[in-house]
Amino acid sequence: MGRISDKHANPKSKLPDVGTTIFTVMSEMAQEHNALNLSQGFPDFDTPAALLERVSHYLNSSHNQYAPMPGVPALRQAIAAKLMRCYQVDADADAEITVTSGATEALFSAINAFVGRGDEVIVFDPAYDSYDPAIRLAGGTAVHLPLRTGDFSVDWELVRNSVTPRTRMIVVNSPHNPTGAVFSEQDLRTLSAIACEHDLLVLSDEVYEHIIFDGLRHESVLRLPELRQRSLSVSSFGKTYHATGWKIGYVVAPPELTREFRKVHQFNQFTVVTPMQFALADYLNDHPEHDESLPAFYQAKRDHFCELLKDSRFTLSPAKGTYFQLLDYSDISDKPDTLYVEELTRKAGISAIPISVFSEDPGRQRLLRFCFAKSEATLEKAAEILCRI
Repeated sequence: MGRISDKHANPKSKLPDVGTTIFTVMSEMAQEHNALNLSQGFPDFDTPAALLERVSHYLNSSHNQYAPMPGVPALRQAIAAKLMRCYQVDADADAEITVTSGATEALFSAINAFVGRGDEVIVFDPAYDSYDPAIRLAGGTAVHLPLRTGDFSVDWELVRNSVTPRTRMIVVNSPHNPTGAVFSEQDLRTLSAIACEHDLLVLSDEVYEHIIFDGLRHESVLRLPELRQRSLSVSSFGKTYHATGWKIGYVVAPPELTREFRKVHQFNQFTVVTPMQFALADYLNDHPEHDESLPAFYQAKRDHFCELLKDSRFTLSPAKGTYFQLLDYSDISDKPDTLYVEELTRKAGISAIPISVFSEDPGRQRLLRFCFAKSEATLEKAAEILCRI
C-alpha cells in the first residue's frame, strides 16, 4: 500500500487565513457556556403554519425527486409575480430567475461565474464574511472599501477613485448585514452611474429586502432598468419566512447573465429540495400579506429591544433594516470586540457577534451585533442581562 506523500498530507491551503466562521464559533461558545444566543441570525419562533402544512402536503404526495435545475416552474412563476407586485419588475420566470440553495450558494456561484484570475471586486467593510473567500477562490482580488463611520453609508467618491481597468464587479448589500444601514434612491442612482460608466457587474445581496423600517422603501437594483441589465439580485426565503435552516433563495438577472450563472450553479448545487419549492410557490401565491407585514413585525421587535436598553450603559442608533441591532460598548470597556464578546458569553451569559471580523481594517470601533429576531421573552431576558452590565 502506497504511503500518502507529505504534499498531500499537508496540502497547500487556498484560504490559509480563513478559519471557522464567526457565526459557528459564537454559537458553539454560547452552547458551551449556556449563554443566551443573540449572535447567529435565526428566529426563535416558528415558520408560518400554513407554509409548514404545504411542505407536509408535498412531502407526502410524491414530490420528492429532482426538481429542474433552475427551480420548479411554479415557484419561479410565483417569484416573477412577487417581483411585479413589489418592484413593478417584469421578470421572465424561465430566463431570468434561478432558485438556489440559499443566498450563500447564490453569491458563491455568481462570483465564480463572472470573476477570474486578476479581476478586482469592490466590497464594502464591514462586509458579510462569505464575499471575500468566494472572490479569492475564483482567482480575483477583493478591494475592501470602508463604509463611513457612524451611519455606515457608502463614500461614492472613494468608489469612483478605486475603480481600475481590472475592476469587474461591485458587491452591495442593502439592508446591510451587520450594520442595519440601507441604501437610498440616490445611492442606487450613483451606483448605476458608476457601473454603467465603467461597464461593471453588480452583485446585490438583498436577503433582508422585506425587513426595513421607519417607512423606508427597499431600493432594489431591479428598480432601475439600466442597473438591472448588469446586476444579479440575491434574495432569501429563509429570512422572509423564518426558516433559515431551509437554505433556499433565488437569483434574478437578465438572460445573458442568468445563462452564465446557471453554468456554475448546476455543478455547485444542481437543484434545490423539491417539496419545499412547491410549498413556497403555494404560499407566495396565497399569502402575499406575509412579506408586506414584515417591516411592522420586525420594527416592533427592534423598538421593544431598544426601549428595554435605554437605561443600559450601551449606546445605540436604531437599525434601519435587517433584524440586527448594533450596540456600542465604548463606555463600558476598552477591550477589542473579539475579546469583549467572549467575556460577555462566559461571564454575563449572552452571546453576540463582534463587528471587527467583517473588516479588513477594523479600526477601534467598539460595536457588537445582536439579533432581535426573537420572542418578547427572549428579548426581555437579553435586556435584563445587558442592563446589569
